Amino acid sequence: MSVSTKPVNQKAWWLIVPVVVCVAFSAILPLMTVVNYSVQDVISPTRAVFVGTEWFTAVMRDQDLHGALLRQLVFSFSVLAIEIPLGIMLALAMPATGWKSSAVLVLIALSLLIPWNVVGTIWQIFGRPDIGLMGHALRSMGIEFSYASNPTHAWLTVLLMDVWHWTPLVALLAFAGLRSIPDAYYQAASIDGASKFSIFRYIQLPKMRGVLMVAVLLRFMDSFMIYTEPFVLTGGGPGDATTFLSQYLTQKAVGQFDVGPAAAFSLIYFLIILLLCFILYSWMLRVGTQDKEPGHE
Repeated sequence: MSVSTKPVNQKAWWLIVPVVVCVAFSAILPLMTVVNYSVQDVISPTRAVFVGTEWFTAVMRDQDLHGALLRQLVFSFSVLAIEIPLGIMLALAMPATGWKSSAVLVLIALSLLIPWNVVGTIWQIFGRPDIGLMGHALRSMGIEFSYASNPTHAWLTVLLMDVWHWTPLVALLAFAGLRSIPDAYYQAASIDGASKFSIFRYIQLPKMRGVLMVAVLLRFMDSFMIYTEPFVLTGGGPGDATTFLSQYLTQKAVGQFDVGPAAAFSLIYFLIILLLCFILYSWMLRVGTQDKEPGHE
């Protein structure tokens, strides 16, 4: 057997130079700037003192950070627990072909086109008990609802707002996964007399695993970095009920102008997201591998 000794075209590497330059200016250089600030105490624009890991230690001991992290974890996993199953159910209920399918796809994607600050404003009005449809309906049923004064109501309103805004994304991804399944699978299932649940469990769900993995990772990362919607809706209140990690970081960097602690926390924030996404990705891969084994079919 002969081995090809054709020389590699070294000029092809020059094609990625523009990408490397763009990444360097848009990601690497800002990251290095953040790292630089995280190990310094900026006294004035012309004077800074090296403090090592002091800011990291201070941030990790901050009780406000612990509370924001707990709220963020509960919120993000609640988002996944609601939006993923609901998105799958919407995708299963959508028409597969014809003009109805196109119309439903357009209608279901409308919420994704609304800017985040506008979404917060919409729900700010929607939840008001005096002029908002949801607030007025709840008050008519005898439920005293106020996202402005009740921490639980505020948290639930933010959660409901996120579900309304982003569940269509999961539904569209799941719908694309369903449409990619060949008709031969359904014909074989029909011949075998498989139930709808069996078709979903052994045909549709495994074939959607790839797009669902993308949906889980996207929604987890987005929900973990949520800022604009709750800031417009509640301003992080009442109290700190809806103060998530991104708003905590903004308060440190802009509100208090603690550049060093804010830089240290932003790096910790990045590592937390990276670690949790890696754990989720590894878990979904493991579940997928187990389902493909003979004993799990």
